[in-house]
Amino acid sequence: MLSGMCDALEVPKKHRTDMQIWNEEEIIEFLEFAKNSKYYELFYLALFSGMRRSELLALRWDDIDLELGQVNVTRGLQQLKDSSLIFTQPKSEKSRRTIALPPSATAILKEYRNHVALSLALMGKTLADNDLIFMRDNGKPIRPNTVTYAWKGMGERSGLKPIRLHDCRHSHASLMLAKGIHPKIVQERLGHSTIAMTLDTYSHVVPGLQEAAAKKFDSLFKERVTK
Repeated sequence: MLSGMCDALEVPKKHRTDMQIWNEEEIIEFLEFAKNSKYYELFYLALFSGMRRSELLALRWDDIDLELGQVNVTRGLQQLKDSSLIFTQPKSEKSRRTIALPPSATAILKEYRNHVALSLALMGKTLADNDLIFMRDNGKPIRPNTVTYAWKGMGERSGLKPIRLHDCRHSHASLMLAKGIHPKIVQERLGHSTIAMTLDTYSHVVPGLQEAAAKKFDSLFKERVTK
């Protein structure tokens, strides 16, 4: 009897974490507001690359080619239960990837590198290629929660619709899909294991994709199909 009852029970489905995204205007407004923040460059890269927080905090200068405008994602930064920080390997081969940076992001990073190099020179130090891009004053990694709290506070003060730092990634992906970027490219930029994961995650947050696909398909035949 008990076995039959168990067979009849339905296992609750795992609900997708609610995501909020910003549109182009909201991103521009936030970046303008955050321009004087010490994490401005990190926030900019999060919005314009779709990288994870752990990946951003683990970046070294030799992970980025500022001439070609590319960033190589090879590791992440994680905080353990005892509060220690460790660098970790990507969770999958797809997570280990090369991302093309928008020209604006490359320009901002070039300016930021010059600023960091000058600041170190004033202290009698030299910027090394294996230095972290985003680091504390002592050169050590920034704690993940520190960046999250800074993001939350900046977002609240900006007056914009609140989104999580991780939603930068969702905003990046959703805007690309809405602009017609092939899902395979979006998958590669995000480091998803499969294209199905990308489509399943984002198709519901981009209104009009179904309608746009239907109209695009119809346009292939509009000159041949008789009315």
